[in-house]
Formats: sequence, structure tokens, C-alpha cells
Amino acid sequence: MDIEKTKTQMRKGILEFCILSIIKRSGDAYASDIIDELKDTEMIVVEGTLYPLLTRLKNDGLLNYRWEESTSGPPRKYFTLTEDGDAFLTELKKSWINLKDAVNKLTIENN
Repeated sequence: MDIEKTKTQMRKGILEFCILSIIKRSGDAYASDIIDELKDTEMIVVEGTLYPLLTRLKNDGLLNYRWEESTSGPPRKYFTLTEDGDAFLTELKKSWINLKDAVNKLTIENN
């Protein structure tokens, strides 16, 4: 069994939660800043993974974006949470806590 493949699947499963959390914490976020923060925490993501996910979240009504001129290149797209995105993130946090507690019970407390 390929452990790296399993680890990648685990990361993908919580990537949406992490991205929404980053955007919530920052107030608004530029895609490359999101990627940098994910890489800093070893939740390694490439642009080819992030942009389709951001587009899906926007299409689902969880994100808004705005364009801002940049002094060092083309305009930048900054993402913010919508009210629905904020509510969705709140539910994801609850689910994460429940899942984390269940996994800890199964893997830590019994060993």
C-alpha cells in the first residue's frame, strides 16, 4: 500500500475546510497567499488544485471575490467568505471537532 497516496487523500478531504478557514481568518485572501500558507503547514497544494476548488466554492455561493490592481503585475483576485460561506465553515468546524474526537478515541485513547 502506498502511504503517500493515503496521506494525499486525507489532505484532500480537509482541504476545503482549511481554505475557508484561511480566508475567514485573513478577511480576504489572494490565491498565492492561500497556497503559501498551506505549504507552510505542509498541506501542500498546487495552483492546479486550488483554483478549481476556489471556483467551485464561489459557484456554490460560499465565496465572493474582488479584483484589485497590483503594482507588480496583473490585477489580483481576492476571495472573501459570503454569509453562507461563514455558516458553512461553522458547520465544518463542528464536524471537524466531532471527527477529531472520534478518531482520537479510536487511535489514541485505546493504545
